[in-house]
Amino acid sequence: MELSQLVILALAALFAGFIDSVVGGGGLIQIPALFSVLPKEVPATLFGTNKIASIFGTANAAWRYATQVKMPWRTTLPAAIAAFACAYLGAMAVAWLPRDLLRPMILVMLVGAAGYTFWRKDFGAIHRPQHAGVTELLYALLLGGVIGFYDGFFGPGTGSFLIFLFIRFFGFDFLHASAASKVVNVATNLAAIGYFVPNGFFIPVAAVLMAVANILGSFIGTHLALRHGSGFVRRVFLVVVSSLIVKFAWDTF
Repeated sequence: MELSQLVILALAALFAGFIDSVVGGGGLIQIPALFSVLPKEVPATLFGTNKIASIFGTANAAWRYATQVKMPWRTTLPAAIAAFACAYLGAMAVAWLPRDLLRPMILVMLVGAAGYTFWRKDFGAIHRPQHAGVTELLYALLLGGVIGFYDGFFGPGTGSFLIFLFIRFFGFDFLHASAASKVVNVATNLAAIGYFVPNGFFIPVAAVLMAVANILGSFIGTHLALRHGSGFVRRVFLVVVSSLIVKFAWDTF
């Protein structure tokens, strides 16, 4: 690989790590960069490289949040376990379900999430968990399973969907929802890496360099999120979801 290619990928990973650590959506930056810089590589190799780079930044963000905020582990861990298992099922489903059928449906859900967040000014402002016991466990398993399957099958916007769902169905604020989403994202990334790496679908040099840049970006993002709180996360969430809407609309129509 040429030095200029590595520089472009490192900068993309830096920005992706920043965005992903706050509200998810880093794949919107890293994946197009990989496809643009390395157009001759097979898609599986580029997706594998992206996952390796992403998991280090996401794990760093999860650790940073866990040391600074009270993590809702009773909800987060069951969701992460279900997400890990169902991410495998999602990856398997790619072989027999056309992913393009999902685009219109995902676009509608993104518009709904953005509209709901704009309309409810207090949405995600206060951390007020709503469930406990068996109900909490069942909701967490359901959320983790659905999002895990989606991430394994399709992927874009997984972090943003997680944040919205943790707020809407569990009563988290944006900061705690972002923290919980990182743990679940680590689980889904691990599931994907479990397939890509043993099959050789990654580029070692690019993966290591992008992982370092992704970690640096996640340090910056989590620092700003922890410093400025839920209001900052909410604003970034709306920007990222709006960008996702534009992308999906462009790809769909």
